[in-house]
Amino acid sequence: MATSAMLGHGTLFKIGTNATPPVYTTMAEVKNVTPPSFEADQVDVTHNESPNRTREFIAGLKSPGECSFEMNFVPGSTSDDKIMTLLDSGDTVPCQIEFPNAVVWAFLASVRSYEISSATEEAMTATVGMTVSGEVTVTP
Repeated sequence: MATSAMLGHGTLFKIGTNATPPVYTTMAEVKNVTPPSFEADQVDVTHNESPNRTREFIAGLKSPGECSFEMNFVPGSTSDDKIMTLLDSGDTVPCQIEFPNAVVWAFLASVRSYEISSATEEAMTATVGMTVSGEVTVTP
């Protein structure tokens, strides 16, 4: 059977405005995207009659966690300005990750970190960390 695997090349990270509908800016020269990491709390419901003195758990609330992307850093660029503005404002804004097969993950997020690297003999890069808020919707 042939594989359906694909490269990440062509994946886009877009950050929108809070207008209706949002106006999205595609972050320039993105190199790596780490989508939201999903996690569900496990609630301990162990009681004095739990069988064989064994803990029991039920699923709790889900968390969409965090996402990040790395890009070539261009000081003063549209992408740099957008990230700095969001970091300063603390706004939660619509975001989209568009994968090479046109599947889109959409969610709300706020910038939590902006780490810039400027090594002498390497391309300058920036890593943007975002905290996701609420549900992630997937559009095929």
